[in-house]
Amino acid sequence: MTTTGKPVIIVGVDDSEQSFYTLEWILDHFIVPSAPNPRFELLIVHSKPIPTSTMGFAAPSVDILSHVDVDLKNIANRVVEKAKELCISKSVNDATIETVEGDPRNVLCDAVDRHHATILAVGSHGHGAIKRAVLGSVSDYVTHHAHCTVMIVKKPKAKHEGAHN
Repeated sequence: MTTTGKPVIIVGVDDSEQSFYTLEWILDHFIVPSAPNPRFELLIVHSKPIPTSTMGFAAPSVDILSHVDVDLKNIANRVVEKAKELCISKSVNDATIETVEGDPRNVLCDAVDRHHATILAVGSHGHGAIKRAVLGSVSDYVTHHAHCTVMIVKKPKAKHEGAHN
């Protein structure tokens, strides 16, 4: 990442619709490509899980781990390509994109420290309390541990969702 002296915004992305909504929201509200001197540097970070972390408690074979790793790499490549396409569609050509292996909670907090980020933006998956307690919430974790302002971007519900007939 270049050191322009501008504040850094990090956007955490995964393969969810919510994370790409977050990236688009940040592009629309903070990164103004038409301005002669953009105010922020944009870093997009994707955390690629470690293959064994996706396997649960079973002791997987090397062959299974190899297949899982290939799948995780393919997902990471799709996430990076989609992030690039979204940036290009908004005329943003100078965003930096990183894929880092590890737990997203640690990866994002480490990225904040490494790049001296001013803002970390993440999406909200909208999990209920039980699922959040079992899986652990990335947004909850980074809110308490990232050494910068944390923005949790929620995608608005469609007007017809939740409507009763």
